[in-house]
Amino acid sequence: MERRSRLRAQLKLGKKPAEAVAYLQKLFKNVAVQDKSARDALNTFLSGKGDVLLTYENEAWLAQHKDQPVFYTIPRSTILIQNPIAITNGKNQSAARAFLRYLYTPSAQTIFGQTGYRPVVPSVAKKFGYPARPGIFPIGFLGGWDKVTKQLFDPKSGVMAKIERG
Repeated sequence: MERRSRLRAQLKLGKKPAEAVAYLQKLFKNVAVQDKSARDALNTFLSGKGDVLLTYENEAWLAQHKDQPVFYTIPRSTILIQNPIAITNGKNQSAARAFLRYLYTPSAQTIFGQTGYRPVVPSVAKKFGYPARPGIFPIGFLGGWDKVTKQLFDPKSGVMAKIERG
């Protein structure tokens, strides 16, 4: 996800697509490791590999709250990540719907806030000192997930496949 966000952020800053790709190419020449998850990347970084970690805010928050020596900054422009939730047509519909309702209660949102995820309930969010996020934008700015996924991650013609082959 971090790779997608970097390209989109460059476009949001007004760069042309070719300029955004050139930025990614330059950035990825410095990448020492591409772990399979943000948590693995954090652990690799904390073990001494690399000078900078590009990751999700909750990972940096976690490290700080475990007294790890990390400083984090929020980029000028970044994509809004909204994790979807779905209820399937299973036998536990009422329990699933109850859980979904619970996720947006102050109690659940406080748990999210205490573990590095920004609460979406305003009254809970203001209790946590998360820094402001300037320049946040939705995926629709770039045409939606279907378009972006094909453009960036198609194994044969995607921007990231080309960068990684290079």
